[in-house]
Amino acid sequence: MMRHLISAADLTRDDAVLILDTAEEMARVADRPIKKLPALRGRTVCNLFFEDSTRTRISFEAAEKRLSADVINFAAKGSSVSKGESLKDTAQTLEAMGVDAVVIRHSASGAPYRLATSGWIDAPVINAGDGTHQHPTQALLDAFTMRRRLVGRDAGLGQDLAGKRITIVGDVLHSRVARSNVDLLHTLGAHVTLVAPPTLVPVGVGTWPCEISYDLDSTLPKSDAVMMLRVQRERMNAAFFPTEREYSRRYGLDGDRMAKMPEHAVVMHPGPMVRGMEITAEVADSDRCTVVEQVANGVSIRMAVLYLLLGGNESDAPNPRTEEK
Repeated sequence: MMRHLISAADLTRDDAVLILDTAEEMARVADRPIKKLPALRGRTVCNLFFEDSTRTRISFEAAEKRLSADVINFAAKGSSVSKGESLKDTAQTLEAMGVDAVVIRHSASGAPYRLATSGWIDAPVINAGDGTHQHPTQALLDAFTMRRRLVGRDAGLGQDLAGKRITIVGDVLHSRVARSNVDLLHTLGAHVTLVAPPTLVPVGVGTWPCEISYDLDSTLPKSDAVMMLRVQRERMNAAFFPTEREYSRRYGLDGDRMAKMPEHAVVMHPGPMVRGMEITAEVADSDRCTVVEQVANGVSIRMAVLYLLLGGNESDAPNPRTEEK
């Protein structure tokens, strides 16, 4: 494993499969009466969140505590950042406190990379989402969920997603989740198709390792997984489509459209969902929707990333070949 996790594009196939396999082992911890491992005992991890978050922040905190790490939660609101403190000064403060790893979420694309390469702090940096750039642990948990559903929990060990057809639908322009998934799924051998209104397709998308389509109905029958994206109005500074009803009619997933998918295909969403716009309640609450699984799998993936980056002892990891009594 590399020292930092900044972008899904930085992961090789072997890196990604190692993380997925380690997460499978970590997932077994959730079935134990005591859901803790001593792997990071005595290590301090700081969650440095400059942007609002619920799922990602809680997921990282749960992962850190299950590995027995000491956790510092830093929120920009109410801190010296609101008084004008720079990222450099904040990083140097954490360095002085002796933190062993930093999980950073920032509204500015490139902030985690800057923190990792600046020399301000001597600790592994994990990107928990930066602007419209990358969200690598989200892509990993999505791939983990797909592998479990499409290949199998035990059969998937050591396997990638070669040959699987994944469709990502919605606001690709503002989505770091879409960018990260395209990079990681391509690395894992999957075939990715992006479906979006022309106004929500990024400039330069032709260089991405994926196909582009503007017709959702034509892609559904050949999809193994369909990932719906939220329309990120908070990042929009213009009107990208006429009305919500028009968007939902052309790019929303309802029961009739889900019926066009193969029987084994699953529906995914990184959350939070806007029911009635990109996804209907009927689809969101169906057995084929993996949203709740993705949240649970996020803890396992983040445990695996922290364990591998911070060099936990092999003896501390759960053994996938032994069942908890």
